[in-house]
Order: sequence, then C-alpha cells, then structure tokens
Amino acid sequence: MKHTLLFFTCLFILNADAAFAQNKHFTTSGTIEYERTANMFALVKKKVTKSTPDAKYYYDEYIKREPQFRKLKSILIFGNNTSLFTPVKPEESVWYNYDSPMANQLNIIYNDFNNGISIIQKEFFERTFLVTDSIRKIKWKITDETRVIAGYTCRRANGLVLDSVYVVAFYTGEIPVSGGPESFAGLPGMILGVAVPHENVTWFATKVTDSTIDSKTLTPPKQGKPVNNQGLYDDIMKVIKSWGDYAIVALKGYLL
Repeated sequence: MKHTLLFFTCLFILNADAAFAQNKHFTTSGTIEYERTANMFALVKKKVTKSTPDAKYYYDEYIKREPQFRKLKSILIFGNNTSLFTPVKPEESVWYNYDSPMANQLNIIYNDFNNGISIIQKEFFERTFLVTDSIRKIKWKITDETRVIAGYTCRRANGLVLDSVYVVAFYTGEIPVSGGPESFAGLPGMILGVAVPHENVTWFATKVTDSTIDSKTLTPPKQGKPVNNQGLYDDIMKVIKSWGDYAIVALKGYLL
C-alpha cells in the first residue's frame, strides 16, 4: 500500500511539473531597453595616470564639474533567432577633453544566431567600419547565483572576453535567445545584465516588451568600410600605437 501511494505521488508530481513546463511562457521576440552606466571618475583617472603629470589638473576640474556616472540608453530588438542592438543618441556629450571609447556607445550590432554571423557598424573617430565576422566567442562559466532583472529571474555567468577582460553576466532562460547588449552573447538565454568591473562599465535591462517584431526591422547595418575583426584591429592599432600606455586601455574600449 505504501509503495502504491508513493508511486502515485511521484506520478502526480511529474505530471504537475510537465504541465507547468507546457504552460510556461517563453519570450522569443520583442524589445529590450538597456541602461549603460560608466564610472567617469575611474575612466578619467586611468587616462590621467597614463598621460602627462599636467593632466591631473584637468582630472581635478572634471570631478568638480561633471557627474561621476554617465548613463546611456540602448535598444535591442529580437526575433527569429536574430537581434539588432542600437544605441539611443545621448542628450549631452562627455566633456570633450575626457571623451573615452569606454564611455560611449560606438556600435550598431546585428547578430544572426542561426548562422553564427555578426555584422557591426562601428564608429572610430570620424571613420565608420562595417565589421562582418563570426559571433564573438566568450568563455563562460555558469554559477548558481540568481537575481531578478526587469521582472525576469536571471542566472549569473562569469566570462573572459578578448582573452583577458573579466565579465559578469546575468541571463534568463525565459528568453531563449543567445544574445545580449553590445557583442555579449553565447549563453543559454538572453543576457539582461552585464558588468565589466575592471573597465568600470555596466549594462542592465530596464524594460522587456514581449511583442512580435517585423522582420523588415531586423536588418543588418550597411554603412562603413568592410572589414573583419582582424582588419578592424589593424586599422585601430595604426592610429593608437603612438598613445603609449593608454593605447591598451583605449583598445579595449574600441573592441568591446
């Protein structure tokens, strides 16, 4: 009798779990609004320490006049296992003397997850590049830590990008698209939060809208000099190789 009762109890639990899974809604298309936050005091200080001693004066002036955090907005639309990330033009620009690639949004990014292709329209000084290559590979390690972002339960993953840049991401399996803000991708669900602690910048979703996206709006950017990742790297290095120690800091900002 006890074995029979246990059998039917287990059967009931399994059926309940299956019914829950069948009824659970997954968002496969829609719009995500992100807010990007850069710690300008930290970014400016890096540039000062890699520059001349006289630059400290400008850093002191900056922290007197400017807010510590610069917030920028962006929009990601997704559907049919593709995504398009587009920055929202800021109302104000960073004080010119301390503009930084890590403080700005330089990319329009189209990802085709079915074919593993990424097309990026990237601004670099007064030049525009159209970078076509494979979707960036990031070495992720998924953890048990969770948090809620924009109403979705997300799991933490730690990763390395550009071989050495430490990244923390939070993704949700409730949006089964392997994308995220900028070029962050490769997890079993949409990335709603990213922190790059050593580069002093974060991205977090503020709103997710579940909706049907017209395929005509999910088209890759088309402007710029056609290059691949290596070609972009070579062109950037031609410009920044004379920047001394700050060249490495700037390179991360342009390539992230």
